[in-house]
Amino acid sequence: MDPPMKSNFHDAVAPGSGWTGDLATSTTPVAPRSGPVEQLAKTSPDLRELSARVSVCRACPRLVRWREDVARTKKKAFSGEQYWGRPAPGFGDEHAGLVIVGLAPAAHGANRTGRVFTGDRTGDFLIAAMHRTGFANQAHSTDADDGLELYGARLLSAVRCAPPKNLPTPQEQRNCAPWLDRELELVAPRVILALGGIGWRASCLALERAGWEVPKPRPKFGHGEQFTVAAGAERIAVVGSYHPSQQNTFTGKLTEEMLDAVLHRCREIVKGERNY
Repeated sequence: MDPPMKSNFHDAVAPGSGWTGDLATSTTPVAPRSGPVEQLAKTSPDLRELSARVSVCRACPRLVRWREDVARTKKKAFSGEQYWGRPAPGFGDEHAGLVIVGLAPAAHGANRTGRVFTGDRTGDFLIAAMHRTGFANQAHSTDADDGLELYGARLLSAVRCAPPKNLPTPQEQRNCAPWLDRELELVAPRVILALGGIGWRASCLALERAGWEVPKPRPKFGHGEQFTVAAGAERIAVVGSYHPSQQNTFTGKLTEEMLDAVLHRCREIVKGERNY
């Protein structure tokens, strides 16, 4: 049996309390377990309501405990800051041609700032690349008030809460999947850039659930790998990239040139300058 869950947000930002970008209020419906997630996701009429519901989700007890414990104890470098401590919703253009799917918020990144890919080295690396390739208005992503805007792109995570050791369990990934399904449905992108193996798998599964004809056997993840799904006359390209984690960027497994190249390719597909 799961331990009893808190009924308030002692260790996280309260919904509707004025945090920049917070779309939830005290009346936003909360998913207390995985069951209601699918219903709340499917009935979200638009991205604003979907994001609000994502941001108060409590469907995974282990992740709720972890994200709020991190928000309470903090990292020494950020000890004087209020942490967000809630799930991180998608961010960016609501009609984006490109959707970038990452793994999960970082404990002291989005779990602190409240905005996906913001406040850590991973976000620094990705947003700088998006700026170089014309998807962002600036090269830094430090906090929710820094003025970042995305052009034709939207960022989101397969799992919306910071997981211990950056490893969500298979069940936690399944619990969170309806949020991804509905977000992709509402945005209707032409290209999905999947960061890392979990982002790749989550994107493939979401497309399959939505009725797209994903190749079988399912394509294997790799940097620069690409395949196209079809549903009638519609097409979506799925492109893979190594995740811009410090483990990959510090070791040279993922370089600026490599990430720029896949982003340039995504832009060309969205613009119709490159075939699917």
